[in-house]
Amino acid sequence: MELTGTPEIMHYKLLDPDKKDILLIDDMADNLRILSSILTKEGYNVRKALNWQMAITACQTVVPDLILLDIMMPDVDGYQVCQRLKSWDITAEIPVIFISALDEIFDKVKAFKVGGVDYISKPFDFQEVLVRVQNQIALRTAKLEILQLNNELEKKINQRTWELEKTLEILQKEIASRQQLQGKMLDMVLYDSLTSLPNRFMFSKRLEKSLRLAKEASNYHFAVLFLDCDRFKVVNDSLGHLVGDELLIAISRRLQTCLRSDEILARLGGDEFGIILENLPDINAAIQVAERILSQLSLSFKLSRYEVFINASIGINWGSKDYEQPEYLLRDADTAMYHAKALGRARYHVFNPAMYQEAIQLLDLENDLRRAIERQEFIVYYQPIISLATGRVSGFEALVRWQHPVRGLIFPTEFIPIAEETGLINTIDKWVLHSACRQVRIWQDYPGIPKNLTISANLSARLFSQPNLIFEIDQIIQETKINPAILQLEITESVIMENTHTVKTVIHQLKERNIKLIMDDFGTGYSSLSYLHNFPLNALKIDKSFVKIMGEEPEKMGLLPAIIGMAESMGITVIAEGVETKEQLKKLQSLNCDFAQGYLFSKPIEPQLVLDFLNAEPQW
Repeated sequence: MELTGTPEIMHYKLLDPDKKDILLIDDMADNLRILSSILTKEGYNVRKALNWQMAITACQTVVPDLILLDIMMPDVDGYQVCQRLKSWDITAEIPVIFISALDEIFDKVKAFKVGGVDYISKPFDFQEVLVRVQNQIALRTAKLEILQLNNELEKKINQRTWELEKTLEILQKEIASRQQLQGKMLDMVLYDSLTSLPNRFMFSKRLEKSLRLAKEASNYHFAVLFLDCDRFKVVNDSLGHLVGDELLIAISRRLQTCLRSDEILARLGGDEFGIILENLPDINAAIQVAERILSQLSLSFKLSRYEVFINASIGINWGSKDYEQPEYLLRDADTAMYHAKALGRARYHVFNPAMYQEAIQLLDLENDLRRAIERQEFIVYYQPIISLATGRVSGFEALVRWQHPVRGLIFPTEFIPIAEETGLINTIDKWVLHSACRQVRIWQDYPGIPKNLTISANLSARLFSQPNLIFEIDQIIQETKINPAILQLEITESVIMENTHTVKTVIHQLKERNIKLIMDDFGTGYSSLSYLHNFPLNALKIDKSFVKIMGEEPEKMGLLPAIIGMAESMGITVIAEGVETKEQLKKLQSLNCDFAQGYLFSKPIEPQLVLDFLNAEPQW
């Protein structure tokens, strides 16, 4: 390639080899002069090029340590120059900083895509240019030092290779010796140290053998039992771990008495046990063993200092040869065991494939639920609360719905239990509360909408027990600028029963903020009225089951007047849920019930329909 360029470029022999070399590429001579002056004063060798040809000549002459490149140049713009430099071996690793008057994000992104390491917008600040140049020079120097160190390291590695090969011969002999020792140690770790039963690893190996036998011999049948002790944690926490360990040993001994000597019993971990029953004629044989175990475990355990009663839930899985992995056999037995617990504990349950599909669907739903929070797939519907004294809307209850991208609209009864179990309910509750407060503030800006329109939102027991709940409520009120007096928080009886001291503190703080507290689903929980005196609730929301019975069986409405009368005497407002007929409405009015909500007035509606509902004439 022919060398071309200005005298400034060709005088490369005058460059100081101890200084870092910077190449400026810009078609504006004034820019070159200013940048050159700045960088030269900082102790750099600076060369200038007005176009691509001059730049390539300069790089052939002396490879620079850094290139400052303008974008808008004739013939070949800065993007193309950078691409060519990156495709040329000798300049591919040279850092390129773009300096340009183009300040759109598109231009910056394009600069980085073609290989730029930094981007400085014109008009530039001199100090900014110097700092960015220094950073890139430092990075370049560090990379070269690392490369040199790697080369030196490779030489040392080569030198040591021969020594290591000799040492390897010695190590191989030592490894052989250690392998023998490890074989002995492996025998020691195949058994549970507490009960001396086979552990999970050994159980899995034995299960693998049983599955293999089932595949090889059509007349070989076996079953897997997964046993989990009911209430063991209560014993462990109340009486201590030493008593818990003693109980586990006693349980393992009693289980052994229920099995034949050739049947496998293992402790899988904690209070979980696994059993393999072999050579069975049918599933009934496994069920008989499970019944025998439940019968024996129902008897008391007389320990050294305590007499303890405990039982177990058992999952039974028939050892089908269609299983690919032994772990799946144990997994499905575990699934059956959880069904036994769900059915009331102290019983057995036999696995069927539908359980696995149900477990998979629940897992998929949980995964979708986590993604739904990230993607904000939830929407809030609003159900009006009607004052029975005026017949007008007094407020709305915020009810969350999940707009699933595949399954469509999902109601809370399907996903809230999963959210509570996984702890995701906290995030959902806070989001609903924030959305509802923001929405009611928007409605209040419309003419004719009452400023005292209340908004109710549910709080789970998990969220209510959070130490920072009040702080987060304060933040929501501050951000949405609503009057705290219109905010009503609905809780269930379980909240109060969880931790009375914490709840009292939170309720006191809510009272200070003039926030109302409603007891939701009243009458369906503990049926204890003592907490009404201890906790200053503002309202009770009577469960819809009471309203329904009142309509279907009028003679059984005795409890409803008692609840309303008691609440009235204590100065507590009453809200009836699930009002669907005018007959129910009339009876509630006759009982002096304060408020009501239900399908008679309206189903939960989307936010955009609320204003129309408020302006419409009542139809009830």
